[in-house]
Amino acid sequence: MLNLRGFLCFIAGLLVMSHVSAQENAMREENQVCLNCHSKQTYSFFNDWSGQDEKRLMNPHLVIDSVMFMNGVHQTFACTDCHSMDYETYPHLHELKLEPMATCLDCHGGDPHYEQYQFEKIDEEFQKSVHFERAGDLFTCSKCHNQHYYQNAARTSSTVGEIVRINNQMCLTCHSNAAQYSLSTNAEFHNLSDVHEWLPNQELHFRSVRCIDCHSEFKQDLMVSHNIQPKENAVKKCAECHSANSMLQATLYRYENIQAREDQGFFSSIQSNQAYIIGANQVPLFKYITIGIIALIVIGISVHIAFRVILKK
Repeated sequence: MLNLRGFLCFIAGLLVMSHVSAQENAMREENQVCLNCHSKQTYSFFNDWSGQDEKRLMNPHLVIDSVMFMNGVHQTFACTDCHSMDYETYPHLHELKLEPMATCLDCHGGDPHYEQYQFEKIDEEFQKSVHFERAGDLFTCSKCHNQHYYQNAARTSSTVGEIVRINNQMCLTCHSNAAQYSLSTNAEFHNLSDVHEWLPNQELHFRSVRCIDCHSEFKQDLMVSHNIQPKENAVKKCAECHSANSMLQATLYRYENIQAREDQGFFSSIQSNQAYIIGANQVPLFKYITIGIIALIVIGISVHIAFRVILKK
């Protein structure tokens, strides 16, 4: 009886997997119709005015990197899950360009399946941020999180360096591109190097720490802070990061996957994390050894001085 039940469960599992696989294959075939044009630099169409087939350059903002898309969190989505079904008509209708883009809450809000990601809480914090304060509803999730390519680096990346690179790229999309920056604000664009001229060893800091670690208000119950602060509130005191009680322990280094690597040992964590913050990465044993060496040196010098004094007498 048990064997029969186990066999039936096995068959049911295969049927479910087969159904899911069939759905994914159908989705990929459907998306490929879109990617036939949107993954290339050019596109072709029949011009009713001239009566000829024509080839033109694709708008670079509409070119999709299919490899990056398949590595993103929305890889199992069909294009028309987010875009109007009217896009199935080709050439596309001009008015479709005015279609409003969906936000994260449009799909993930109020859904128990995504409750663990706290999208509603994230939205509450975002609405306190300088981005929302200055741009309002025009500053949507997609300004930072590209729906086609977004990767949840904080939960899935294997190194701190990768988390830093992926997260900072979101900020640099606007803050290193004057044209992109102007889409969100009328404020004057400033070069990041000039803005951070006070910061010693800029390049190393930009590689080792996320922008949000210094420019956002930390929230204990959120994986990543979304309350971006005005530049006047940015962290500028070295000791806030370069100390045993580094704020980075509560932000950049708080993730379970990072903690698991730290448990492997000090040297292993340095090799895998690729991000060593002076003062923050401390090992108590090394501290005691250092104190012991210093104490021995002081004792040795004291004894030497004492012998010289005694011998002179």
